[in-house]
Amino acid sequence: MDSSRLSSVSFSSSVEDSTSEQDANITLSDRLKVFKTNNFDPNAYVTSKCQTMNEKEIRHLFSYLVDLRKASAEEMRRSVYANYAAFIRTSREISNLEGQLLSMRNLLSTRAALVHGLAEGVHIYSVSSGPEDSAAEDVLNENEELSKMENWLIEFLDMLEVLLAERRVNEALAALDEAETVAEEASEKQTLSQTTLLSLQTAIIENRLKLADQLAETICQPSTRGVELRTAVLALKRLGDGPRAHTLLLDCHQQKLQGNMHSLRPSHASYGAAYTVTLSQLVFSTIAQAAKDSFSLFADESAYASELVTWAVRQTEAFGLLLKRHVLASSAAAGGLRVTAECFHVCLAHCSLLEARGLALSLVLLKLFRPCIEQALDANLKRIEQSSAALVASEDWLLAYPATGTRLVSTTCLGGANASQPKLSSSAQRFNAMVQDFFTDVGPLESLQLDGETLEGVLRVFNSYVNSLINALPITMDSEENPEGSDKKIVKMAESEAQQIALLANASLLADELLPRAAMKLLTLQQTNRSTDEPPRPVSNRQSRLPEQREWKKRLQRSVDCLRDNLCRQLALDLIFTEDGDTSLNAQMYINMDGAEDEPECFPSPIFQELFTKLTRMAGIAADMFVGRERSATILLMRFTETVVLWLSEDQTFWEDIEEGPKPLGPLGLQQLYLDMEFVILFSSQGRYLSRHLQQVSKNIIARAIDAVAATGLDPYSVLPEDDWFAEVAQIAVKMLSGRANFGNNIDRDVMNSPTASVSAKSALSFGSN
Repeated sequence: MDSSRLSSVSFSSSVEDSTSEQDANITLSDRLKVFKTNNFDPNAYVTSKCQTMNEKEIRHLFSYLVDLRKASAEEMRRSVYANYAAFIRTSREISNLEGQLLSMRNLLSTRAALVHGLAEGVHIYSVSSGPEDSAAEDVLNENEELSKMENWLIEFLDMLEVLLAERRVNEALAALDEAETVAEEASEKQTLSQTTLLSLQTAIIENRLKLADQLAETICQPSTRGVELRTAVLALKRLGDGPRAHTLLLDCHQQKLQGNMHSLRPSHASYGAAYTVTLSQLVFSTIAQAAKDSFSLFADESAYASELVTWAVRQTEAFGLLLKRHVLASSAAAGGLRVTAECFHVCLAHCSLLEARGLALSLVLLKLFRPCIEQALDANLKRIEQSSAALVASEDWLLAYPATGTRLVSTTCLGGANASQPKLSSSAQRFNAMVQDFFTDVGPLESLQLDGETLEGVLRVFNSYVNSLINALPITMDSEENPEGSDKKIVKMAESEAQQIALLANASLLADELLPRAAMKLLTLQQTNRSTDEPPRPVSNRQSRLPEQREWKKRLQRSVDCLRDNLCRQLALDLIFTEDGDTSLNAQMYINMDGAEDEPECFPSPIFQELFTKLTRMAGIAADMFVGRERSATILLMRFTETVVLWLSEDQTFWEDIEEGPKPLGPLGLQQLYLDMEFVILFSSQGRYLSRHLQQVSKNIIARAIDAVAATGLDPYSVLPEDDWFAEVAQIAVKMLSGRANFGNNIDRDVMNSPTASVSAKSALSFGSN
């Protein structure tokens, strides 16, 4: 089944829904019979089907046919280029074969005329004549006619010799055509003897060959230009040697191109964008002129068109290799992506002008330039990575506003025109500027479809930068996980809490705002090129609709999460462990409360008071650093609190002492642990960074402590106050630690009215006096 029938079958499948119910029972083979006939008329079939369709169905059918046409055109294009080499080779062999057949035909004509002339001569002398008078008269008439033709032949040969010597091509062609006509008439009417006819035909053939050689010599002359060149090629074609004429035409343009390129070749220092523009314009203008001459002189014959395409591809490849050797190779190796992109863009623009003439050479350029551009991409990314590594070695980790004129991010992306510009450290600002420039340089390369490689490269350098931020944490710098000889980079340590939080502020702003917005332009451009017929859709500033960017942004967030986890671990260890290596959160602080000489205060443990103070201080720092990105600050506080509570929940030594230690956990210790967890839940809830996970882990710690007390035979619920008491004491602790406590008569009266009045009042008043 040919392509037209296949298209008809596809079309029939799209209109089956609009057929009447009586066709529903017809089998598929019966429906396809109409397409199998040799006299199938697609227009009549479409007309018959559309008569029963409404406007909506016709529009749907039209949209389907347009999509099908695009898919068919793209498939045809791929198929042609996939088998183009074999197609061109076969076409050229056919052209050469046609030339050989033409030469063979001329040779056979000459030989046939010679044999026929000899046979006629013998036949004339062997045939008996009539009466002697009649024979004599015929001989006289024949001799008279022969003498006239011989004289004409002599004059013709002399005139043709003069025309050839003076290179009067048009007149020589006209004379040869006239002689060809005379020879054909003489052969049909037998008005010439075979010897004379043979001489005439031989003279025509010899002079045609001589004129063809003269024309070929004229075409090959470097001084032959414009009209003279086209006239000589057309004359050679009229002589019946079209393949040779077309080949010489292309050779002439190639010689002219090589001469111009040789004169254009500058010194090594001057290779660059200007050289690329001039050379590209020269090459593709020459190809365009050759295509124009070929189409005007040889119309659109397939053999000549194939030779033209082969020649154009060969010239484009030579141009591409020259440009790679002198411009792209050195630029790509040095990471000069902008120069490489400009060269490619210029060449592609000139190349696109030839598509109107049927020469799609952009794929040749794509194949040639892609390795150099990929090399430039990789070198550029390595330069960004190396520059960032050098910057973090001397970084002070202090956030600052970007300098005036620095391209960072628009104010609208952070909540409106009045929103503050985000602050970054010096290394993060430089990293962002380099990545922004990188995306700008990659923009003109959309035809190469490098969006995937570009995003992967940016993700790689971002991960490298985040690793440098992780290495700036004291816990990472002191860790023995990276022994000597590893690839760990030199990074200046972030000592204070503000510096450590600044690390996260850098990474989160880059991953949340700056890098995705820079990548959005690239991905939007790629998406537009893939669906040029669809109307453009607005892209939200808060959430990209491109699935590639959403997945890429998730991968950026994973690196940020890794930094956040290390930061929380650093902050938790600073809280839990002292400078001497002792732990401030252990089982003894709860176990030793029972049996102590002094009655303990009913107030959260010191480490959890310090946790609250540290979180309050961190919240103030984060509010200044995460302007417009409060969610990032909230997640930091939530993860840090979870890290501390999880450490308590998973500390096996702590629970071994609680559950199996020589001294069991008593009622006061249980009450204190219960109060500490309720205190954490309360201030986390008020700070809006309480997570379900944190709440569940805190409840699990309380439940495990209750089970430990119950295992001693004591009823834990008999010694625990009511839940309201824990909430009340925790609330008082929050107010006191935050400086908002006011212990007047009302507060004292409320405390006295509680089920644990004496304990609450004593605890609150004693703590307030300290």
